[in-house]
Amino acid sequence: MIESESLNQEEIIKELCLCNGLSYEVVGKEGSDTSKLEMFFSGYPRIVGLSLFPDLTSLTIVAQDIKEISGLETCFHLKELWIAECYIEKIGGLQKCSKLEKLYLYYNKISKIENLEKLIRLEVLWLNHNIIKNIEGLQTLKNLNDLNLAGNLISRIGKCLDPNDHLERLNLSGNQICYFKDLTNLARLPCLKDLCLNDPQYKTNPVCLLYNYSTHVLFHLPFLQRLDTLDVSAKQIKELADTTAMKKVMYYNMRIKTIQRRLNEDLEKLNDRKCKLQKLPEERIKLFSFVEKNLERELAELKGSSKVHTDRSINNKLSELEKSKNCETITEEPSLQQKILTKLSALSGRVTFWNKKIDEIEAIYRVEVKQKKKSHGLLIPFLLTELETVGNIHFEEGSRSDDWFTSCYELIRSRFCSRDFRTYGITGLKVKRVIKVNNRILRLKYEEKFRKFLDSEEMHGSESYRKMMECLFYMFDPEVTVKKKRLLQILEKGFRESETSKLPLRKEAVILSNSLSMCEGPRIDFLKQKYQDKKQNTLENELFRHGILLLTKVFLGHSVQAPEQESISQANFPMANSVFIPQKHFLNSIMEPRSCDCGFRQCKWFVFDPDLVLPEYVVEFEYLTVVKPHSLFSSFNNVILEESKKISEGSVLSQDLKFDEEVMKMEPRIKPRPKLISLDSKTIFSLAKTNIYSHIVNLNLHGNSLTKLRDLAKLTGLRRLNISFNEFTCLDDIYHLYNLEYLDASHNHVITLEGFRGLMKLKHLDLSWNQLKKSGDEINLLCKHTTGLLTLNIQHNPWQKRNTLRLSVIGRLKTLTHLDGVLVTQEEARAAVKFIAKTKITQLSVLRHCSTKEERPRVLTIWPSAKILTQISKVGPHVHLSGNWYLKITALNLDGQHLFEITNLEKLENLKWASFSDNHLTKMEGLESCINLEELILDGNCISKIEGISKLTKLTRLSINNNLLTGLEKHAFDNMLHLHSLSLENNRITSLSGLQKIFTLIELYISNNYIALNQEIYNLKGLYNLVILDIYGNIIVWNQENYRLFVVFHLPELKALDGISIDQLETECAKDLFGGRLTSDMIAERQGHSNFIQMQELNWTSSSIRTVDLIPVDQFRSVCSVNLQNNNLTSFSGLVYLPSVKVLCLNYNHIESIMPRVKPQTHLSNRQLLYQKVASSGYGQHGTSKMNRDTIGGEHLPPMMHSLEVLHLGYNGICNLIQLQVNRLRNLKYLFLQGNEISQVEGLDNLAVLQELVVDHNRIRSFNDSAFAKPSSLLALHLEENRLRELNKLQHLVKLEKLYLGYNKIQDITELEKLEVISSLKELTIYGNPICRKMLHRHVLIFRLPNLQKLDGIPVNSDDRTKAELQVSELQAKKNLLIPASNSPVDGSPFAHLKAPPIKITNVILPGDFSHYLGPDFTLTPEIEDKKSKNTGILTSNPRSIHAEIAFRQLRGINISPSLLSHQGIAPPATQIFQTSHEEGRIPGGNFSRSNQL
Repeated sequence: MIESESLNQEEIIKELCLCNGLSYEVVGKEGSDTSKLEMFFSGYPRIVGLSLFPDLTSLTIVAQDIKEISGLETCFHLKELWIAECYIEKIGGLQKCSKLEKLYLYYNKISKIENLEKLIRLEVLWLNHNIIKNIEGLQTLKNLNDLNLAGNLISRIGKCLDPNDHLERLNLSGNQICYFKDLTNLARLPCLKDLCLNDPQYKTNPVCLLYNYSTHVLFHLPFLQRLDTLDVSAKQIKELADTTAMKKVMYYNMRIKTIQRRLNEDLEKLNDRKCKLQKLPEERIKLFSFVEKNLERELAELKGSSKVHTDRSINNKLSELEKSKNCETITEEPSLQQKILTKLSALSGRVTFWNKKIDEIEAIYRVEVKQKKKSHGLLIPFLLTELETVGNIHFEEGSRSDDWFTSCYELIRSRFCSRDFRTYGITGLKVKRVIKVNNRILRLKYEEKFRKFLDSEEMHGSESYRKMMECLFYMFDPEVTVKKKRLLQILEKGFRESETSKLPLRKEAVILSNSLSMCEGPRIDFLKQKYQDKKQNTLENELFRHGILLLTKVFLGHSVQAPEQESISQANFPMANSVFIPQKHFLNSIMEPRSCDCGFRQCKWFVFDPDLVLPEYVVEFEYLTVVKPHSLFSSFNNVILEESKKISEGSVLSQDLKFDEEVMKMEPRIKPRPKLISLDSKTIFSLAKTNIYSHIVNLNLHGNSLTKLRDLAKLTGLRRLNISFNEFTCLDDIYHLYNLEYLDASHNHVITLEGFRGLMKLKHLDLSWNQLKKSGDEINLLCKHTTGLLTLNIQHNPWQKRNTLRLSVIGRLKTLTHLDGVLVTQEEARAAVKFIAKTKITQLSVLRHCSTKEERPRVLTIWPSAKILTQISKVGPHVHLSGNWYLKITALNLDGQHLFEITNLEKLENLKWASFSDNHLTKMEGLESCINLEELILDGNCISKIEGISKLTKLTRLSINNNLLTGLEKHAFDNMLHLHSLSLENNRITSLSGLQKIFTLIELYISNNYIALNQEIYNLKGLYNLVILDIYGNIIVWNQENYRLFVVFHLPELKALDGISIDQLETECAKDLFGGRLTSDMIAERQGHSNFIQMQELNWTSSSIRTVDLIPVDQFRSVCSVNLQNNNLTSFSGLVYLPSVKVLCLNYNHIESIMPRVKPQTHLSNRQLLYQKVASSGYGQHGTSKMNRDTIGGEHLPPMMHSLEVLHLGYNGICNLIQLQVNRLRNLKYLFLQGNEISQVEGLDNLAVLQELVVDHNRIRSFNDSAFAKPSSLLALHLEENRLRELNKLQHLVKLEKLYLGYNKIQDITELEKLEVISSLKELTIYGNPICRKMLHRHVLIFRLPNLQKLDGIPVNSDDRTKAELQVSELQAKKNLLIPASNSPVDGSPFAHLKAPPIKITNVILPGDFSHYLGPDFTLTPEIEDKKSKNTGILTSNPRSIHAEIAFRQLRGINISPSLLSHQGIAPPATQIFQTSHEEGRIPGGNFSRSNQL
């Protein structure tokens, strides 16, 4: 072993040969043939003797004591070099090894990557396990494909690897990489296949501990095959990452749009308030302007009159009296003219005063808008940061319901001392917003340092280290405004990388304070001094009222007090973690002396380790001052609003308003002239005082009510025209007045200048106080038709683009000398010319704002692709242009270029992403050739119609926010087969019908439009991919009760609505509230229109309807037939409000009562409380107590549904007719109640015109006294399939003609004899009763009922009556022979106790061919001939049932087939509407046509 490094090279080589068993001479001879050399001998001090191996291609030196790379000067052919596990501190000595391809320098002490510039062939570089801090020095290694930097101290990646675009394998495990943003830099390495950040052999990078780490990496590096030694090449893994990222982008895009919408709403409120405040000044200005123009007209006429009277040729037609009057006028003229001029001057002064008031309000408005934008300005960057970090930095806005918000609020209040702020006039503090910062990256760093401190100090008690923790305010540099970028940098990366101040003290430590006055005082002093020096407006001085606090969680560790601020540094306090200085030690303190003890507790802290300061809360606040701030909502401005309605004594503006009145009362007071409504030749001649059109030079039509100026083109000599204060909406009648020089059209309602043409000599034009909006269109017209314009006034119009309006007008109307009463300066004119030059799309502007990237960058952001690409890789104006340069352009971002039209893009056939936001575009044209366009952004323009995009079939994203769209053309989106995102916010759209065929749509933003009707939501029902919808701010939100649940119900695929996620509970509530609800919108959706006036029939069966809510009811006034069979109605619900319904079918529902029975609110369930919001829902109502049943069904209830005649309530489970409330249907004629649970016939007393009652298949056993207590108009009564044993209480049915008693329990013949009192009975059925077994009933009934025409379906003829009389006589005779008189029945009935023997029938007419099977004489045993099905849910086959089916089909207009008449089948439930009395041809409702049925 050789210890001394002073030995010469030859001795070292000889020693090496000896130790390795080699001969030095042999090595010298054969060394030139050696290509590979490995050295593992321990103790090799430096690299020597390589000159003996000139052809060496591979050298391996492992575990030696080498400290530097040397001796490689002769290794020209070296391709592979291993110097590992040595003590190398610096990379060097490789300049001659230009052929080197692989370099392994792992396990050394290298601190910097350097001196590799000439190794251009290098492919593999391993520098793992060193102490490298930065990635650098690799820019020339173009062929590098394998780089290992694991186990170093690297904390950031940056752009240092961008030149190594052939890199395939990269290992950065075991470093200090913390942020996702660093990993996104690797997306610029197109060949990267293998990335390792969390190799199991090394420590974990902090970034690998973050949430969604793998998802983030796989999304940004889609071509990666291996990640952290794992195979990630499967397609499903990549798709999962892409889907997750897309959902994140959609979610944050929704939240950001919600914030923008709220900001727009706040700004709109401010604008509304401003308009209200300016209303009084504007009214005063209009009033004074009107009077001014009146006086000017009088003055002009006065001067004209003076001229006329000096001309003798004209005076010859005047009378002497007129001459004398005129002479008097002339003598008084100077005095009158002077009065007019004096009053005009006074009026002008008042106009100036009120214009100043308008300007003051405008200034306050601008300040508040600026503050509002600043307040919202933090929220969007916060959300973008959340998205970029995939939720590892999370911002949460607090409310008073949050405990942490209350704690933070109380902490701030406790550290505010009013005595400290007294000198500034500050009396208090108002916390406006508190945002909690959850930064997982910084928290992990904080906790790691905290644990290290505890481990080093061996602190086990919680109390000891809790005393070292404190909540402190971060002290921003007072001379640097707290900007978003600075604050975001601190919140994202902490204080270590954010301290960029020039002050050395801030580089030494993080400066904090526990006092609000110490934190805020320097800022306030600096701002006040700054504004005093600049002598700025006092409104700007109020900006110090608003501020931002950053509240941090600090671990102070070992803290000591410092004597003075200048000496604070880590070197001066090596054993301390932090230093503090009490407030009392500051000689230049901002606070005045006070009696409180706050000063003893107030301190400034200096923390040396930034990782021990964790930002936790961002607080926005406002100071409360003695001097109230200027505000649109201040008490002063409230006075203005009140005084615009009523002038009050002693108020702020009362003196000014009184002064206005005094000016108005000044002499002369002009009498009002009659207003002209229309203009004709006679009127024109009268005003102009001439009968020749060409002689009219001046025409003053001020102060009338004119809307049209017909035949004005005849006034070819007209030079001055005044039409102010009229009702014009356009100026299309003013054309071809070639001599017109002056036009005053102020104070009208002009909305467009279309038709305004042929005014080439016009020099003065006043268009102020109108309704002009589209600056681009209107200025174009003026440029074309008023080429010599000198003065133009366009003030007080609702222009769309106010900020650039003046430059735009001056730049295009180059002859202007005055605009809006202000002189156009030369500097202003030059600036306007430059401005206009930039408003056109040129080759230069395209090159400056384009990109040629083929793929959209994979970044987590919501910004348009064109904006991202042009920021990342601009082409630039100085690029070398090839012949087809325009075909390479894929992205174009022309935002804010003040464009008036899109031109010169015809050759950009491969354009994929384009953005034209914040321009002056009025039309969507010029993009027809860009057929590959995938993303188009047109926000903030003046577009009124969607057009010119039919060929853009590849569009996936379209945004036209903040425009003037009024509708969506029907077929505008028919070809959009890939459109995923559509944003149309802040327009004037009234209908969604144009969106029905965008089946691929996922996101739709259409908030703040004019959508009002519920059925517009139905246009979106076919968009099954739609998951995000924002429709807030439309009229429907306020018109539709439970709007949110309404949309959730009709669009079940939605995941988020109006920026709020839809949870499962909300979906269930929507189903409960709107499920089974028949509404006008549903009917409109089915029939394709909402015109219900002509509709006569409503048919909506088997649809699970629970409620009916047809609004407005007046629209359904023609409906006379309603069929809602087989639904879930519990009441008539909204049907009771339909005025013309005659036939109502509600079979197979759950009707309990006509009107829903209300239960006391204290007993309602949650679902019922939800349903009571819907009018007439009838859902979930329970039966009332026995006490008030009679009250509910009593006669005192008002009648309803006066037109209803036919009511079907079969199979509803009805058990109580009183609760049903049918007594209220006073005009009911036919009532069908078959298949229910009725046990008593009651509650029908008020149905005076009822003709037919069907209660078949119920549970009626008998009739009580109230069943038929009153004389009735009943003609037919159906009681089949009940449990009747007796037939009492029927004597009042004096008009009854048909009675059906089949399949009951009647056993005694005496019960049938009770029917004798119903003399009008014509048809009777009793088959299926026990009495029918004896067959005596037929003869008895025929005998007892003389008007009976049909019995059990068999007609009764004269022979039947003769035989019945004969049979009864025979039986009577037998009775007299067999039964003594003493045993005769008390009631005199001849058959009271007579058991009838079998009857021998010899002459009976039987139906059909029944007699064929019997002999001429047969004995009819007491058995039932018919076999009847007892299925309670299906109608039985009987004569009445088939006739009812026939009647219903005739009602519906359906042809009746012969097979139906011959076969008595069972009808399905959907068509079992029963109508009887078919013999008389009575078909209720049969006259209704089907032309309007559903």
